[in-house]
Amino acid sequence: MRSAVARLIRSSSPSRLSSSSVLPKSGSAFSTDATPGDPKRVEEPFKVEEAETVKATPPSPDKLLVLGGSGFLGSHVCQEALDRGFAVSSLNRSGKPSISESWTDKVIWNQGHFLVISLNLLHLRMLWTAFLLCVSCVGGFGSNSFMYKINGTANINAIRAAAERGVKRFVYVSAADFGLVNYLLKGYYEGKRAAEAELLIKFTYGGVILRPGLIHGTRRVGNLKIPLGLVGSPMQMVLQNAKPLTRLPLVGPLLTPPVPVTSVAKVAVRAATDPVFPPGLVDVHGIMRYSEQK
Repeated sequence: MRSAVARLIRSSSPSRLSSSSVLPKSGSAFSTDATPGDPKRVEEPFKVEEAETVKATPPSPDKLLVLGGSGFLGSHVCQEALDRGFAVSSLNRSGKPSISESWTDKVIWNQGHFLVISLNLLHLRMLWTAFLLCVSCVGGFGSNSFMYKINGTANINAIRAAAERGVKRFVYVSAADFGLVNYLLKGYYEGKRAAEAELLIKFTYGGVILRPGLIHGTRRVGNLKIPLGLVGSPMQMVLQNAKPLTRLPLVGPLLTPPVPVTSVAKVAVRAATDPVFPPGLVDVHGIMRYSEQK
């Protein structure tokens, strides 16, 4: 019986080791063709090849969404953001403006507005997904009901949609108080203040409200260029150092100094893209102060 078992073991044992790799306890590798007792067996250390360095594609520039980018202020915000290296997209009622200037070809133009947000909901959600930074220059004049809708309702809808989609910073360009003028343009100012209140609720730590007075610069109306700076610049020089006078009752707010459109655009882009820019309200004097900083 014992001799039969021995013959069975000898007949089932391979004459050579399997060709699969074997790792001894010492951590060395050996030839798969060598037998355990083969004096020709050569132990070699593991060869660890250095991993190839993968050159990751650098992140693209931050993206900024400008609401109302084809308007007087909005177009300057787009240009300022482009000059600072940001990828810019705009959402406005008319889409791409008709003006033939080189910067317009660098902006991604989207047509639509927030008064009919339900009709554009899918498009707007897709649009918001690509952006974490936003500046709203949406506003306008007309009847009181229209002014409330365009300055208030449209911006409130935009603020809510932005908050829902995870936008980090939202800058709203509002307007300074002008005393008696507020009553004459009741819908305009009530809409502005309602949008401000919504922004402070939805973007407590990432919302910035700019309140410029008269914004001057060269304004394009169709093919006509209106040099608002001819009036705005002298007024700014006279009134920018008269801040105490703005506290006078009734007439004080009328002495709010005008501010260049380029300054408002510069501060708007900085407020949207600089994470340390303080949230909250910035008046015309704050706008001028921040615009002078590099």
